[in-house]
Amino acid sequence: MRRDQQFSEFFAARAPGLRRTAYLIVRDWHGAEDVTQLGFARLYVVWPRIRPETLEAYARKVVVNEALGWLRRRRRDHLTDLPPDGPAPVSDESPLDVGQALGLLPAQQRAIVALRFLDDLSVAEVARVLDIAEGTVKSQTSRALTTLRAHLPQLVLTEEI
Repeated sequence: MRRDQQFSEFFAARAPGLRRTAYLIVRDWHGAEDVTQLGFARLYVVWPRIRPETLEAYARKVVVNEALGWLRRRRRDHLTDLPPDGPAPVSDESPLDVGQALGLLPAQQRAIVALRFLDDLSVAEVARVLDIAEGTVKSQTSRALTTLRAHLPQLVLTEEI
């Protein structure tokens, strides 16, 4: 019973934040909810074996990996005869649409942006969560910010890589 109570408390405290991170990656609230629940289901299975000091990082890693896997599975599921509409050009008078600009980024870059700027993780922590090199995190962050700046010229980012 104690295990269930601890898990429930952790879920209540961390699920909303991890759902936001998942949303930035999958760009769909229903998908983000599903991804978060799948991640927490996996977390529950290994709950007794996780050290308390690594619990937060482990949960984040599971949810991010679920989100990236969800995108890979979803990409295969959506075949159509028509090409997708291209993004609308952004003019100086169009409103700031960060969500639309994030949609232009590949999944891994969205994950990196979400972890770096929403979850405020360091380059080393993002590399650990995604199992990639720190240099990859830096280069992908740079490319993502270049894309965002190109589509959101009025967006001012205060933190660099």
